[in-house]
Amino acid sequence: MKYGTIAVLVRGLCINLAEKPYAVFFEKYEKEAPNTAMKLEINLNDSEEAAADVIRNSYETWKKNNPAAKGKIALPSCAALTSNGKTKALFRIDSDYDSVQKRRTEKDYSPIIETPSEKDAVINTAERANVVKNKIALVTGGAQGIGEEIVRNLAAAGAFVFIADLNLEGAEILAKHINDNEKRTAALAVKVNVSDEESAEELFNTVAEITGGLDLCVSNAGVLKAGSVLEQKLSDFKFVTDINYTGFFVICKFAGRLLRTQHRAAPLWKTDIVQVNSKSGLEGSNKNGAYAGGKFGGLGLVASFAMELVEYGIKVNAVCPGNFLDGPLWSDPEKGLFVQYLRTGKVPGAKSIADVRAFYESKVPMKRGCSGKDLVRAIYYIVEQEYETGQAVPVTGGQIMLH
Repeated sequence: MKYGTIAVLVRGLCINLAEKPYAVFFEKYEKEAPNTAMKLEINLNDSEEAAADVIRNSYETWKKNNPAAKGKIALPSCAALTSNGKTKALFRIDSDYDSVQKRRTEKDYSPIIETPSEKDAVINTAERANVVKNKIALVTGGAQGIGEEIVRNLAAAGAFVFIADLNLEGAEILAKHINDNEKRTAALAVKVNVSDEESAEELFNTVAEITGGLDLCVSNAGVLKAGSVLEQKLSDFKFVTDINYTGFFVICKFAGRLLRTQHRAAPLWKTDIVQVNSKSGLEGSNKNGAYAGGKFGGLGLVASFAMELVEYGIKVNAVCPGNFLDGPLWSDPEKGLFVQYLRTGKVPGAKSIADVRAFYESKVPMKRGCSGKDLVRAIYYIVEQEYETGQAVPVTGGQIMLH
């Protein structure tokens, strides 16, 4: 068992008790444990289930020595992993990443006092407005394009976002810009190759150690190379499929493992994996078979993983946006789809990029392309809706309508 696994279980305990997200930060520590820390005597060779039981029992012991006022809940702000009476690590806890770091700096180990959540049959409008506030999110392919728009919107709504991208430099620049704008640590850059298992496993180990878990994983990384089935190179077909289809499997594999661990200590907490699919996954795409095929396959994975992972409180859904005509994928003057489609003759009679754009706008009843805001609203719906999984939600301005 890794230290990050224990951090995820500690976060799960706190979520289960107060029904709200927390951040848990792991650090190696060999000094005497703080007096107010929750002591965890866990053997790293134990199973996750055994470790979760130890953490629950340790909390009951800690609670007796740290009683809360009537109607309140006391949570530890620090848990200490011990072995044979010696401290091995600390897991610092608070409502968000910056609060955890502030406690570290100030050496504040005082308990966290929370008010229990109230159950009500009426929708709480404040909760609707704060659907991702203080939640831990991860967006693959988040350094540019639509991924960047998703990251910016999640951060602006109060989430802490891991920007996971092969382009680490771009992710770091974006994270700094967001953190400066939000005046808090709202984003952190991490490198990942979504089609490589070792890279993905390392990514989610990092997430576990820095924040103690995850609430929302947006699998957005994707590539596109248009081409006729009669002409396209197999290497290009495999390149697109490796990222768009296989990459989604790889991300789900390791995100799912982390979320399963968290579920052991927070069995009532719902988490989300959301694939950014495409309208091409719903209807196909002429001379763009590698892309559409991977997206069709992605929806098969969404439905299959939803059936399997629901046991662990994990909802798996897809959002299927229409064309982001103003984004770099379409509008890049050298590699954009307007240029590619003009060159490949995908739009009959088109003589210019303006002709290609007009052709695609004419297909949409709302007469415009999809925007980042349109897509993020669909993601918020999926996160808020606890009674939906295995779905493909169209965001197409009416171009694709429900059957």
